[in-house]
Amino acid sequence: MGDFLGIVGLSIGVSLAATAVAAAVSLPLGSALAVFSFRGRRLLVVLVNAFFGLPPVVVGLILYLALSRSGPLGFLELLFTPAAMVTAQAILAAPIMTALVHRASERAWARYGDELICDGATRTQAIPQILRIIRADLLTAVLAGFGRTISEVGAVILVGGNIRGLTRTMTTAIALQTSQGELSLALALGAVLVGISISISATVFALAGSARTAGSDEA
Repeated sequence: MGDFLGIVGLSIGVSLAATAVAAAVSLPLGSALAVFSFRGRRLLVVLVNAFFGLPPVVVGLILYLALSRSGPLGFLELLFTPAAMVTAQAILAAPIMTALVHRASERAWARYGDELICDGATRTQAIPQILRIIRADLLTAVLAGFGRTISEVGAVILVGGNIRGLTRTMTTAIALQTSQGELSLALALGAVLVGISISISATVFALAGSARTAGSDEA
């Protein structure tokens, strides 16, 4: 039971931290991509959406090489620590969250942008207002990011090392226990992971439905 609770607690803690880091970057970036016009913006938007399909193991490999003792960030000594896992998960979640926020911000800017500018707001000052307008979509983006992080295994096992009591998460523990034929713990962790995933998906679906209803009522 101690191992079980420790694994679940570490998984949720690391994923929450990674989601928070990704959100701190993605929310303002996604909104800024909708509000500001600059050369290369369309290319940047395309790249953000393309990074939806980043292979986790490739992200983990690149981060592993960067954080290894011979790598450029080896002096940080973060390899095989929860911090490395947070970094890997945040990199994977950020494109998803940025793209979702950008799409919602683009719709809001098209509808309210002229009004905000006429009221005297600069584009920079308009970003917090746009984020407030799309707050339901922000929650959807954050939940989608958390769903991405909590289910990650490839990158996490490379940079975390799956060390018992230190970097073993639900996904890596399930992989290990299954390979060893010890299915009881794997099934228990799988049930928790499925429960979290279903809860996130149901919440995102409900929020999306509420947003559509609100949009119809406003129209």
